[in-house]
Amino acid sequence: MGSYRMCMCFTRKFRYTSAEPPIDVKEAFSKCTGGGTHMTAEQLQRFLVEVQGEGDDGARVPDAERLLEQVLKSRRHLAKFTRTLTLDDFHYYLFNSDLNHPIINDKVHHDMKAPLSNYFIYTGHNSYLTGNQLSSDCSDRPIIKALLRGVRVVELDIWPNSTKDDVHVLHGRTLTAPVELITCLRSIKENAFSASPYPVIITLEDHLTPDLQAKVAKMITDTFGELLFHPQCECLQEFPSPDDLKYKIIISTKPPKEYLRAKRKDTKNNSDEDEWGKEPSDLAADKEDEDKSDSDSSDDDVDDQERHSEASDYKSLIAIHAGKPKGGLKEALKVEANKVRRLSLSEQSLEKATESHGTDVVRFTQKNLLRIYPKGTRFNSSNYKPLVGWMHGAQMVAFNMQGYGRALWLMHGMFRSNGGCGYVKKPDFLMNVDPNGQVFDPEEELQVKKTLRVKVYMGDGWHLDFKQTHFDLYSPPDFYCRVGIAGVPADEIMKKTKIKEDNWTPVWEEEFEFPLTVPELALLRIEVHEYDMSEKDDFAGQTCLPVSELKTGIRAVPLFDRKGEKMRSVRLLMRFDFV
Repeated sequence: MGSYRMCMCFTRKFRYTSAEPPIDVKEAFSKCTGGGTHMTAEQLQRFLVEVQGEGDDGARVPDAERLLEQVLKSRRHLAKFTRTLTLDDFHYYLFNSDLNHPIINDKVHHDMKAPLSNYFIYTGHNSYLTGNQLSSDCSDRPIIKALLRGVRVVELDIWPNSTKDDVHVLHGRTLTAPVELITCLRSIKENAFSASPYPVIITLEDHLTPDLQAKVAKMITDTFGELLFHPQCECLQEFPSPDDLKYKIIISTKPPKEYLRAKRKDTKNNSDEDEWGKEPSDLAADKEDEDKSDSDSSDDDVDDQERHSEASDYKSLIAIHAGKPKGGLKEALKVEANKVRRLSLSEQSLEKATESHGTDVVRFTQKNLLRIYPKGTRFNSSNYKPLVGWMHGAQMVAFNMQGYGRALWLMHGMFRSNGGCGYVKKPDFLMNVDPNGQVFDPEEELQVKKTLRVKVYMGDGWHLDFKQTHFDLYSPPDFYCRVGIAGVPADEIMKKTKIKEDNWTPVWEEEFEFPLTVPELALLRIEVHEYDMSEKDDFAGQTCLPVSELKTGIRAVPLFDRKGEKMRSVRLLMRFDFV
């Protein structure tokens, strides 16, 4: 029997073919042009009103004329002399995310005159870390990056340097390499208002002696000068508004320890953490710090008075007081008549609090600030689900901005609202008290308020942003799209389209409906993946969009990478309607 050599040859087939306009696009063009082949500015204005839902005030004929000129200028062809659009021009416009973005407004449009407690605030956690929580470098670079993205709350952990004569920023009791505090402060000043004019809050986790606190007070005052917000009284009775605080830097931390002998017994560690959610190792370390503080303090009353005096300048800079309250959680959530403050809870503590004191949390956040931070075991700088905090009114849901993943994508989505200024007005129901003195209960079963209908037409741009072999070695990708809602538990769901095989420009033409009980807090989640039979599916882009700010009609939706950076060319063509 003869032997045979079998040769298997694979031919790579990387074809790219542009897809035709979807049927809905063709029909809209035909309807608005009366079956014609060219669309005038008046007909484009009709489309903007009837299909895109922009209304007469939002889409006048002069607006349509300007838009038409932009499209023709981008297309660079002879039709600009006729001042009309062909079907291809029309499709180009609809699929251009710069000309046809899905968010209602790229400018601030919420009421910005209410107290700070009325807003969700874009908040960072350990803002100085370049990577993981245990061994990454500390730097001002991630602080700058966060501020340029629109983050409004920066957290700095401040510690004495090795010689105890200067102040470093680092993650205490870890191997993170420090950065000098002055470097971080100067970078905050230079970049604070690049993305937004609204106030930047610096939360300090303070591990300093009074003499170093005095040094920090001078450093802060000299660096920020007139930008620094000075409270008129020792403790605010109500927070000012974002409008009142434009271009201001606000300091938030615990007031300094009292070093007078009479008060030593009440001294607590000044770290901005809460006992209910701490890891046992952290609590032990805190006790060690307290012991060290007590042993380091002088027995000389005069020296104590001097130390107290040194810290008083520092105390006067603190506009938003934080504090670890005495007693249990119920006491911590107490609303005081003539005082506002900030309370910090870990993600686990918040979950415990909402199980037994959910409406107390909501009531607390109507006047005071609540900051939620990641649990200590998130060593890789991952994040938690932000909706639990938001649905209970927590203003400062603090995230590791240098991380990535779905939780961070939701954070990016929430703060695309209100022109990306870093402050999002909370829904009225979180601020209201009914005639019986009751507040919003997130556990209560609610009726559907509205239904969001989403149609996924097609996608494009991957062939421009990725190598031909990125998804498949021998053929074009097999894309599918996941679409769903993040929000209150009753609204959460994910659905997906069919897989479109071997196509760089997948056409799905699939429609989904999402009933929403709390549309005000809902985020539309969109992800594209490439199906892989033998391995894990490849990531191909994502975005999250606030449902309350969605433009209706046919829209181009730009996609972002894992870290939330906008892709150069990749986008989807979708349609949004409320029914």
